[in-house]
Amino acid sequence: MTTLALEDHGKVAIVRLANNVINAIGAEVVEELALALQEVRGRFRGMVLAGGNKFFSIGLNLPELIELDRDGMADFWVRFEDTVLKLYTLPLPTAAAIAGHANGGGAILALACDFRFIAAGRKLISLNEIQIGLPVPYLADMMLRQIAGDRTATRMEYLGAFLTPDEAQAAGVVDGVCSDAEVEARALAHIEAVAALPPSGFPLTKQHRVKDVRAQFLAGRESINRAFMECWFMPATQALLKEAVTKF
Repeated sequence: MTTLALEDHGKVAIVRLANNVINAIGAEVVEELALALQEVRGRFRGMVLAGGNKFFSIGLNLPELIELDRDGMADFWVRFEDTVLKLYTLPLPTAAAIAGHANGGGAILALACDFRFIAAGRKLISLNEIQIGLPVPYLADMMLRQIAGDRTATRMEYLGAFLTPDEAQAAGVVDGVCSDAEVEARALAHIEAVAALPPSGFPLTKQHRVKDVRAQFLAGRESINRAFMECWFMPATQALLKEAVTKF
């Protein structure tokens, strides 16, 4: 694996995004994360998803994706969604250790975990798709509304709001704010505590939480994805995406 690393911490694995400083999410990251999740499911009893100290993940790899035609982008998008869904429904306890900014697709990966811990300071978390002419993805919207409620989700999604760690904790988006040095240890300790419990009850307990979102997403994704692709390839959106590419 070249864009992430899997670290063995006994019963718990840390899967670390390692795609340069910004951890942009493209086809290679999606493929390797899907493989890592499969390995984690077979070998461990819990998982922490970590990124870098500057960026947990900046989001989608726009310089890569802007070059794709409609079929190529549609294929990538389905693969990305499938991997997010695999993380969200993984029958093991999961936590995101957010030591840097988590924007767009990066925030989506964090939302797919059961718990989120974020480093204090100027570490921003956002679903900022609307600022570049895109809708917040359907699965991300459902996960955020489940986690933090309708008003927080509406505020974040309609405005593309960037939350500070304290704002994210007050809104229920994250479970704890830690120092830079403690955020991974806090996430790891939390998952180790869950993983130490008798394992037989956890998979069904988690299924109770995720099954309705999963079913609703799968029932509606085909038509919603067609609309998402229409929006992605609108000339006005393409212009905003190309402007965003210059900031990578």
